[in-house]
Amino acid sequence: MKPLAGLTILDLSRVLACPFAGMILAELGANVIKVEQPGEGDETRGFEPFVEKNGASESAYYMAFNRSKQSITVNLRSPEGQQIIRDLAAKSDVFVENFPLGTMKRYGLDYAAIKGVNGKIVYMSCTGFGQTGPYAKRKGYDTVFQAMAGLMSLTGERGGGPVKPGLPVADLTSGLWIAIAILSALQGRASTGQGSYVDFSMLDGQVGLLSLAAARYFALGEVPPRLGTEHPGRVPSASFKCFDDKWLHITCSDQHWLPLVKLLKIGEWGSEPALQDNSVRVARREEVMGKLTQAISRWQRDDLGRACDEAGVPAGPINSVDEVFADPHVLARGMRSEFTHPTLGSFDAVPLPFKFDGWDNPVAGTPPLLGEHTETLLEGIGYSPERIAQLRAAKAI
Repeated sequence: MKPLAGLTILDLSRVLACPFAGMILAELGANVIKVEQPGEGDETRGFEPFVEKNGASESAYYMAFNRSKQSITVNLRSPEGQQIIRDLAAKSDVFVENFPLGTMKRYGLDYAAIKGVNGKIVYMSCTGFGQTGPYAKRKGYDTVFQAMAGLMSLTGERGGGPVKPGLPVADLTSGLWIAIAILSALQGRASTGQGSYVDFSMLDGQVGLLSLAAARYFALGEVPPRLGTEHPGRVPSASFKCFDDKWLHITCSDQHWLPLVKLLKIGEWGSEPALQDNSVRVARREEVMGKLTQAISRWQRDDLGRACDEAGVPAGPINSVDEVFADPHVLARGMRSEFTHPTLGSFDAVPLPFKFDGWDNPVAGTPPLLGEHTETLLEGIGYSPERIAQLRAAKAI
């Protein structure tokens, strides 16, 4: 049994943040009903990259965020389709939507309407800027939120321009925030019996990640500069280029300093009493980083990585994606998995990173074909075959 078994989540969301949250909850055992537009589905079904296999073509983007769900096609613009959603919501625990501000109210599917059919519903609204505030009607994407929340201002090489991370950090972390909020609201409902409404702004989610940068600003009035891979408050904590042009990331606390300089054979310099204190190393950043960079440039990356391990110095190679999925520890931990798709056959996947004792572990499930479960789900809430046929004829499903 999985920890969320017995929960039903009605998911009207599209693209990445909310679908990612839904996939997490689905693979933890919830029954996630993904509502998609008839004929087209979630727009990510048309996003690159595509998997071409067995004569079929499917979006790997879509599959990465929609495993283990059921798909029903419903035309939200039709009165019949809107009634289907209300009927499904009446038997659901959670309602998720990420439409622009005001859309759900126009469809008669806002919180007040859904609460009217299910007073215990947890209703999650995810928008770019939230339901209130001067930016509420603005639109945005992952990189807009990264930019406005300060993340890009922190990312990039020293003296260089801002850089976006290599992954859609705002979308992915918003998915995690959304999953946390839903689980929190469900736990609250278990205590009180009351449903709730959650207003989540993706901009808020990114501001919420500023953490250490915010602490430095609040404590010191410091606007953190871009430092590349260096840490603003710890030296050394950076990536170093080795003799073979490969990179190793090394992060030291005070207790690691002497072991590091000794293995690098610069212990005579590094044993200076003042340098045992991180605050001094931060103040002398240029000197320390210059000395370490010179010493490390003489090493092969993997040799230095092994030496750091033996000396108890925290370090790790800068792996490319192919190296990650060939790494023996990653493989031993089961972080490369697969599912069997009805048209593609076997396809690789990144599973959820949880190992439970007392619950069944999550496994990478199959992403649904468009509308694959429409009839089954409608029959489950009492729709007759004749009624389903009428809805198809009316293009409500």
